[in-house]
Amino acid sequence: MSTVVKGAKRALIWLGVIIVLIYSILTLGVVTNNASWAPGLGLDLAGGTTLILQAKPTNGTTIDSADLNQAVEVIRRRIDASGVAEAEISTQGSDTIVIALAGHPSDRTIDLIKQSAQLQFRPVLLVGDPGPVADTSATPTPTPTATDGATASPEPSATTSPSPSATAGASITDPSATATPESSATPDATASADPSVSPSPNPSPVPGETDPSSYDWLTDSLLAEYKALDCTKKANWTGRELGLTDAGHVACSNEPPPTGPGPQKLAMGPVELDGSDVKTATSGPEYGSAGTLTGRYQVQLEFNSEGAAKFADTTARLYDFYTADQTDVRAQFAILLDGFVISHPIVKNHITGGTATISGTFTQAEAQELANQLKFGAIPLDLTLQSNDTVSPSLGTEQLEKGLIAGAIGLLLVVIYSLLQYRALGFVTIGSLLIAGVITYGVIALLSWGIGYRLSLAGVAGLIIAIGITADSFIVYFERVKDELREGRSLQASIDHAWRRARRTILASDAVSFLAAVVLYILAIGSVRGFAFTLGLTTLVDVIVVILFTHPVLVLLSRTKFFGEGHRLSGLDPRQLGKAAMYKGRGRVASAPVTPNEAGAEASGLTLAERKAAAAKGEGK
Repeated sequence: MSTVVKGAKRALIWLGVIIVLIYSILTLGVVTNNASWAPGLGLDLAGGTTLILQAKPTNGTTIDSADLNQAVEVIRRRIDASGVAEAEISTQGSDTIVIALAGHPSDRTIDLIKQSAQLQFRPVLLVGDPGPVADTSATPTPTPTATDGATASPEPSATTSPSPSATAGASITDPSATATPESSATPDATASADPSVSPSPNPSPVPGETDPSSYDWLTDSLLAEYKALDCTKKANWTGRELGLTDAGHVACSNEPPPTGPGPQKLAMGPVELDGSDVKTATSGPEYGSAGTLTGRYQVQLEFNSEGAAKFADTTARLYDFYTADQTDVRAQFAILLDGFVISHPIVKNHITGGTATISGTFTQAEAQELANQLKFGAIPLDLTLQSNDTVSPSLGTEQLEKGLIAGAIGLLLVVIYSLLQYRALGFVTIGSLLIAGVITYGVIALLSWGIGYRLSLAGVAGLIIAIGITADSFIVYFERVKDELREGRSLQASIDHAWRRARRTILASDAVSFLAAVVLYILAIGSVRGFAFTLGLTTLVDVIVVILFTHPVLVLLSRTKFFGEGHRLSGLDPRQLGKAAMYKGRGRVASAPVTPNEAGAEASGLTLAERKAAAAKGEGK
């Protein structure tokens, strides 16, 4: 068995492994009732709900495009956390947001979408690992810890956990103060509740009297909620009730690695400031103590006069914790937007000027995002539901049927053309199209299960166009094989030469199609992205099928008598290719005269060189 044949069989085996793996995973999902054999359908095919929200500022100010775009991002995060797939969110005019949701979202999801974003500042009491604790009845045993200028507060028994800050070890400082040494920038451990100890004897906290950083705010009910909270689930990252402003609260945070520790959960004291106390927030490069750029970015947070006074009181208390013990998480300040902790930096200065700097290992994009979130949370927007319309799935079903009919017609035309043009070789095209369809269907079904992908009518259009892309690759390859045969090479040599040349053309063509799909996906919105997604997916599938199926099959067929000897129904008959001789090996050809003149010019037994010389001599007469 030649190396070429072994390579062809190996390629087909790999193709089989890929297909089996795709459908094995899908079968596992179906068996566990987490997946379906049918791909999820988009809003235009399965029906759904369209919401129109109007944004109105409560303080009489105007709304600019940046405010509306930030509102869209907050809504998108809420929808993603609720598990609703392929939502289409866009803006209209200067104050309108249009949301299209596939299926029929619950009332809770709709209420969550139109809820106004709220910004809160709370002192941190506990920071722990994101997973829930099995024993939710136990509470930590407090031990006294003295603080500068404050009454001794009970401290829970602690365990260490990595990375105390959800904002990449961020700290909040007074930009006019002396820089804090780097060695004390980040604490090494965080306090977390130990569920194995007896209940706390703490008295109930009194709003306005109890120290906001006191562990008295960790009531039995709040600790039970803290331990039960599972921050590994994105559904708990946002949309949670914000809780009473004069009571403790628990929430999740997340700053993905490598710049952050990942998901964490926090227990916090009462609200000390809110969005109405913030004047603005900006981001920019971070400067060191010598006035040189550090290569990192920071967020500048500015409070109004009332907020500055509140913040000065709060940072004085938290800075005392920092100076007493840099590992005390009570030196951190949690900033919540929409029920999610977007940052909990360490207070390293007593900030009295109303301006604070949040610094850490921010990239430019991360600093800009945090600044936008803080600025947006300071804008009191009310999102009023203007309309709630239901899209009937019956229209989508009719459109899907027409799309499938169009695809079937296109596929039938390709099959007919392949059989007429390439005869038996056309069955290789048909087989390749079937393999491409099997892989594409399985991948789309997997994506529907894995990432909630939904197939829209535009996506169906992308699949139909993929038929032409796949057929184009086969035509390029087959025509190159026929050109090589016309040059007098054997079928096996023709396939080898044709593949090396056609492969470059096919890969270049697919690369252009894939690049166009990527650009379209990035720049487009709505259903057009569905078209771009399926176009890019099927382009990749085309590359896999051509390399692992079409070429190997053609290599194996060339070893058969039917194709190897150029049967008139094989599609490789030299007479049908306009060639009167076929290379038979050892530099000789077998003649197949077409006309008497050709018979005299091409005597049986001539070598290739002799035949070409005879032809040249004949042309010179």
